[in-house]
Amino acid sequence: MSDNEHVPETIAAMADRPGLRILRADLISLRGRPMPPLAWPRWLRWLPHSLVCFAAALTAAAAAGTTAPILAAGHAAMLVVALRRPASAWWLSMAFITGITVGYPPTHDTQIYVWMVHAGVLFLFALRVRLVSAITAAVLSTLLAVVLKLSGCTVGSWTVVTGALALFALALLIGAVVRGRREDHARLTEQIAATARERALRTVLEERTRIARELHDVVAHHLSLISIQADAAPYRVQAPPAALITELASIRANALEGLAELRQMLGLLRSNGPGDSTTGTSPQPSLAQLDGLLGNVRAAGLRTTTRIEGAARHLPPGVELSAYRIIQEALSNVLRHAPGAKASIELTYARDALLLRIVNGPAALPAAPSPGAGHGVIGMRERVAMLGGELAVGPTPDGGYEVSAALPACPAPVPEPAATVTVAVAVADKESCI
Repeated sequence: MSDNEHVPETIAAMADRPGLRILRADLISLRGRPMPPLAWPRWLRWLPHSLVCFAAALTAAAAAGTTAPILAAGHAAMLVVALRRPASAWWLSMAFITGITVGYPPTHDTQIYVWMVHAGVLFLFALRVRLVSAITAAVLSTLLAVVLKLSGCTVGSWTVVTGALALFALALLIGAVVRGRREDHARLTEQIAATARERALRTVLEERTRIARELHDVVAHHLSLISIQADAAPYRVQAPPAALITELASIRANALEGLAELRQMLGLLRSNGPGDSTTGTSPQPSLAQLDGLLGNVRAAGLRTTTRIEGAARHLPPGVELSAYRIIQEALSNVLRHAPGAKASIELTYARDALLLRIVNGPAALPAAPSPGAGHGVIGMRERVAMLGGELAVGPTPDGGYEVSAALPACPAPVPEPAATVTVAVAVADKESCI
């Protein structure tokens, strides 16, 4: 195989280089690259586009008295074309410059207009393409000006040509800087949005983990009671049947197996890292501790009032725990975002639901910055969704805020007093307690 047979492969490999692919995509591709509106007020978004069109109209009007008014007007129109198709406008501007200087030698004033229009097209081109493509276009524009001058065309003196080259460099510099700042702003906006999404997702996961921990404690408590009662039940009946003893033993074994699995789950949920504190293993709160919570927020300066409607009753532990946490989060938000406001808590015990309503008035003092705030409502929604309830949050007409929740809550069975033998078995059977 001769060396000439390697030439097409070498050319193809060179054409496939990243730099050449960029140049081919920016300089040769004629696809549209519309200049987007600015992130300004609505009535100012299209101001740059309007200014470019106005400059093109003025340039075309000024070129009406030249030797080639149609070509000059067409060249000025390239500024408008560059707003949508910068590569096409740049190539056509190069063609117009060549046609005007070769076929219709311009006057001194017209020469300045020609180079200014091309510098404007180059600036609009640099706004939409990568830096290497913009530099290449500026170099080619410079070469065109030098070649036309050396060939004897009427392009002005070397001072005019040097001024045109300075205009090209300035257009390239400003265009590259503006494009770089715009890309940095876009990346920063995207990063901020991604961070917000990540923070919201992390908040959801943390709240779900917290809910799972709390539910573990509630379920483990009931499983412990089941295992103890199943073990003690045969002693409360004289001559229990063998089948009953077997069934109760099976119930106790299943309860202990469930407890073992819950212990493993508890270890996973509460092992956040080496040396973590074990404060999360304390008993979970309920509405019975609501007075203590209100006492703490009142000590922090929050004025609160409480109203309870309906007959208070014992509710399932999960419902009481969720109600307590929702009230706690709502009051924390009042302290954080509405200092000096007054809050009211209403609890309504309906037949099959617990209704919560926490309302606060407008802030009496300016709120301190709270960078980490804004995701407490997510935790409320997670808890309400877990119970199949409804949650509504939002501002009130007077400038305050309201949190309303409806938690399905059927009355929980009140546990019967355990017999003396049950207590004895519970003390002796330590393995069934967590």
